[in-house]
Amino acid sequence: MAAALKRCLVRRRDGREQHGVAASCLRELRDKASGILAIDKAREPITLVLAEDGTIVDDEDYFLCLPSNTKFVALAKNEKWSSKSLDSGTAWLSESVDEVDSAAEKWKQLARQLKDDLSNIILMSEEDLQVLIDVPRSDLAEELAQSQPKIQVLQDTLQQVLDRREEERQSRQLLELYLEALKNEDSILSKVAESETVPRKEMDVVDTGTSSTGTSAKTALSDQILAALKEKPAPELCLDSQDLELVLKEDTQALASALRWDKQKAEALQQACDQELSKRLQQVQTLHSLRSTSKGKKTLPWGDWLSSKHKK
Repeated sequence: MAAALKRCLVRRRDGREQHGVAASCLRELRDKASGILAIDKAREPITLVLAEDGTIVDDEDYFLCLPSNTKFVALAKNEKWSSKSLDSGTAWLSESVDEVDSAAEKWKQLARQLKDDLSNIILMSEEDLQVLIDVPRSDLAEELAQSQPKIQVLQDTLQQVLDRREEERQSRQLLELYLEALKNEDSILSKVAESETVPRKEMDVVDTGTSSTGTSAKTALSDQILAALKEKPAPELCLDSQDLELVLKEDTQALASALRWDKQKAEALQQACDQELSKRLQQVQTLHSLRSTSKGKKTLPWGDWLSSKHKK
């Protein structure tokens, strides 16, 4: 007697289209799913997982225990499933690192950047530096294939980079407060002098220091970048190098409009971003020069690199 057919729903990991399939066994479901989803033979055998939680279904008895209309995700060879949204219950995570959004995957992505080139520390944002600092030492040591003592030195170095940026931010804030105090003092003295020579009526006009641009210029910067530029002191210190480049490429008038600043303030911001980016790139270039003189090795040894960071 032929086994009863079970109704199932199948879809690709990164697809939105579901297909109904009837199969009597797991092997038949795999074969039908491969055909209906047009999966290349070179990418077989496929793996079927439960769409709701990614459980791998590779046991016939377990398959038979599942209810009808169970939803499956068909994964081709080397594909992995991961939940991207708890609200929808099912999601497909692209292999591209740009779409990785879980905390665990993020620190691994950042760790791989360090594995490729330790000088990437200089180009990272403050948020990325903090993510790597918070990773358990044993996990980071395993990912980078380094001993835990070396990882401790690495995380100490990351913290020092973060601390230096904060110190620089505080120094700039103090300087800005000092310059603002001087400006206010000059303004008070100027008004006192004017009051002695100018009629009272002419003192009613007050310079607000801002100008409205009535322009509706658009900006290509993300809301996250705009929020950092508007809310954080010395925002160029918290952005990574890619974001700094985006700010520099932005039209000054569009940037001023998006931030509701006057054009002069927006120009000052872009100048600060340009200086910060140039400084970081110069540091990277210096490290690459050290690397080229390090006995012809492709990468500067971890100990030497970290020691050079501590000396700066």
